[in-house]
Amino acid sequence: MRFALKCKQCQFVQMCIFCFPTSSIIPLHDHPGMNVFSKLLYGSLHVKAYDWVEPPYIIESKGPGYPQVRLAKLAVDKVLNAPCETSVLYPKHGGNLHCFTAVSPCAMLDILTPPYREEEGRKCTYYHDYPYSAFSAGNPPVCDGEEEEYAWLAELESPSDLYMRQGIYAGPAIQL
Repeated sequence: MRFALKCKQCQFVQMCIFCFPTSSIIPLHDHPGMNVFSKLLYGSLHVKAYDWVEPPYIIESKGPGYPQVRLAKLAVDKVLNAPCETSVLYPKHGGNLHCFTAVSPCAMLDILTPPYREEEGRKCTYYHDYPYSAFSAGNPPVCDGEEEEYAWLAELESPSDLYMRQGIYAGPAIQL
């Protein structure tokens, strides 16, 4: 099960509170050209995050059933337990491509700036991560001896079982 509660947005900022039952997931996705401030409010959450390898290292599709993949480096792979520090993701580093899995019931506050806006090139893209060894045979080594720190990411369609519900703000009116 995947669940999230999406909250308030304006043209400059989007604030979200994600509520996770145990074992729920927000799949691997990105925040193109965006900064994200995340604060775990309660509970425990596993975070796995990547940054793209620059310059881009891409293996083109070899036909139907073979995805185009791009190399990414692992930035974070750990369990966060509240209370903990605020995480900051930047457009090109800090784990801008990430997924979350609830270890226990938990909630996280995200502040995204600027918000997703497809017409401005900020569309959420989902990915599947493959081990480095899955696509590296016959290719020059990129990570010499640190293969476990790298993965190949392939774009996916938006997951059909991802449930996002628009939140309702019940407090005093605020203008973002």
